[in-house]
Amino acid sequence: QVRVMESGGGLVQAGGSLRLSCTVSGLAFGDLNMAWFRQAPGKEREGVSCLMWSGDSTYYADSVKDRFTISRDNARKTLYLQMNSLKPEDTAMYYCAPGGPCPYYGVNILRFPYWGQGTQVTVSS
Repeated sequence: QVRVMESGGGLVQAGGSLRLSCTVSGLAFGDLNMAWFRQAPGKEREGVSCLMWSGDSTYYADSVKDRFTISRDNARKTLYLQMNSLKPEDTAMYYCAPGGPCPYYGVNILRFPYWGQGTQVTVSS
Protein backbone atom coordinates (compact mmCIF):
# COMPACT_ATOMS: atom_id res chain seq x y z
CA GLN A 1 0.00 0.00 0.00
CA VAL A 2 1.38 3.37 -1.04
CA ARG A 3 1.14 6.16 1.49
CA VAL A 4 2.14 9.76 0.97
CA MET A 5 2.36 12.12 3.92
CA GLU A 6 3.03 15.85 3.86
CA SER A 7 3.90 18.04 6.84
CA GLY A 8 5.30 21.43 7.73
CA GLY A 9 2.53 23.75 6.67
CA GLY A 10 1.25 26.57 8.80
CA LEU A 11 0.42 30.25 9.08
CA VAL A 12 3.17 32.69 8.24
CA GLN A 13 3.40 36.38 7.49
CA ALA A 14 4.27 37.61 4.04
CA GLY A 15 8.03 37.53 3.55
CA GLY A 16 8.42 34.59 5.88
CA SER A 17 9.60 31.04 5.25
CA LEU A 18 8.37 27.50 5.69
CA ARG A 19 9.84 24.11 4.91
CA LEU A 20 7.51 21.36 3.83
CA SER A 21 8.41 17.69 4.15
CA CYS A 22 7.01 14.62 2.48
CA THR A 23 7.53 10.92 3.07
CA VAL A 24 6.46 8.03 0.88
CA SER A 25 6.00 4.42 1.97
CA GLY A 26 5.24 1.41 -0.18
CA LEU A 27 7.52 2.50 -3.01
CA ALA A 28 11.29 2.63 -3.45
CA PHE A 29 11.83 6.31 -2.68
CA GLY A 30 15.23 6.50 -4.33
CA ASP A 31 13.71 5.46 -7.66
CA LEU A 32 10.92 8.01 -7.58
CA ASN A 33 10.48 11.26 -9.41
CA MET A 34 8.82 13.55 -6.89
CA ALA A 35 6.76 16.69 -7.26
CA TRP A 36 5.03 19.32 -5.19
CA PHE A 37 1.62 20.61 -6.24
CA ARG A 38 -0.69 23.16 -4.68
CA GLN A 39 -4.36 23.96 -4.84
CA ALA A 40 -5.91 27.22 -3.75
CA PRO A 41 -9.65 27.50 -3.06
CA GLY A 42 -11.59 27.64 -6.31
CA LYS A 43 -8.54 26.91 -8.44
CA GLU A 44 -7.13 23.86 -10.16
CA ARG A 45 -4.27 21.92 -8.66
CA GLU A 46 -1.02 23.16 -10.18
CA GLY A 47 2.51 21.87 -10.32
CA VAL A 48 4.92 23.87 -8.18
CA SER A 49 8.16 21.95 -8.46
CA CYS A 50 9.47 18.56 -9.52
CA LEU A 51 12.71 16.66 -8.99
CA MET A 52 13.81 13.57 -10.87
CA TRP A 53 14.99 10.53 -8.93
CA SER A 54 18.53 11.18 -10.15
CA GLY A 55 18.43 14.88 -9.34
CA ASP A 56 19.32 15.61 -12.97
CA SER A 57 16.16 17.51 -13.86
CA THR A 58 14.27 20.05 -11.83
CA TYR A 59 11.15 22.04 -12.62
CA TYR A 60 9.83 25.18 -10.93
CA ALA A 61 6.70 27.08 -11.79
CA ASP A 62 7.47 30.64 -12.83
CA SER A 63 5.55 31.95 -9.83
CA VAL A 64 7.93 30.31 -7.36
CA LYS A 65 11.28 30.47 -9.14
CA ASP A 66 14.08 31.94 -7.03
CA ARG A 67 11.90 31.64 -3.90
CA PHE A 68 11.25 27.91 -3.53
CA THR A 69 13.81 25.10 -3.50
CA ILE A 70 13.01 21.41 -3.89
CA SER A 71 15.38 18.83 -2.48
CA ARG A 72 15.42 15.24 -1.35
CA ASP A 73 17.21 13.07 1.16
CA ASN A 74 17.04 9.53 -0.13
CA ALA A 75 18.56 8.11 3.05
CA ARG A 76 15.68 9.62 5.02
CA LYS A 77 13.19 8.90 2.20
CA THR A 78 12.05 12.49 2.46
CA LEU A 79 11.25 15.23 -0.03
CA TYR A 80 11.48 18.88 0.99
CA LEU A 81 10.21 22.19 -0.30
CA GLN A 82 11.95 25.23 1.19
CA MET A 83 9.70 28.22 0.66
CA ASN A 84 11.17 31.69 1.18
CA SER A 85 9.80 35.18 0.62
CA LEU A 86 6.28 33.84 0.88
CA LYS A 87 3.44 35.85 -0.60
CA PRO A 88 -0.29 35.80 0.16
CA GLU A 89 -0.83 34.26 -3.29
CA ASP A 90 1.17 31.22 -2.14
CA THR A 91 -1.71 30.35 0.20
CA ALA A 92 -2.93 26.89 -0.75
CA MET A 93 -3.04 23.26 0.21
CA TYR A 94 0.29 21.74 -0.76
CA TYR A 95 0.63 18.15 -1.89
CA CYS A 96 3.60 16.01 -2.79
CA ALA A 97 3.32 13.15 -5.23
CA PRO A 98 5.54 10.43 -6.68
CA GLY A 99 5.34 9.91 -10.44
CA GLY A 100 6.73 12.08 -13.16
CA PRO A 101 8.68 12.75 -15.26
CA CYS A 102 9.89 16.28 -14.52
CA PRO A 103 10.44 18.10 -17.80
CA TYR A 104 11.74 21.66 -17.61
CA TYR A 105 8.54 23.02 -19.20
CA GLY A 106 6.08 21.64 -16.66
CA VAL A 107 4.57 18.62 -14.98
CA ASN A 108 1.57 16.61 -16.10
CA ILE A 109 -0.65 15.97 -13.10
CA LEU A 110 -2.07 12.89 -14.81
CA ARG A 111 1.34 11.23 -14.46
CA PHE A 112 1.14 11.37 -10.65
CA PRO A 113 -1.19 8.64 -9.39
CA TYR A 114 -0.54 8.75 -5.65
CA TRP A 115 -1.58 11.57 -3.33
CA GLY A 116 -1.55 12.40 0.35
CA GLN A 117 -3.89 14.58 2.35
CA GLY A 118 -1.81 17.70 1.85
CA THR A 119 -0.55 20.35 4.24
CA GLN A 120 -2.08 23.83 4.45
CA VAL A 121 0.06 26.89 3.90
CA THR A 122 -1.50 30.24 4.75
CA VAL A 123 0.39 33.47 4.15
CA SER A 124 -1.03 36.59 5.74
CA SER A 125 -0.46 40.05 4.35
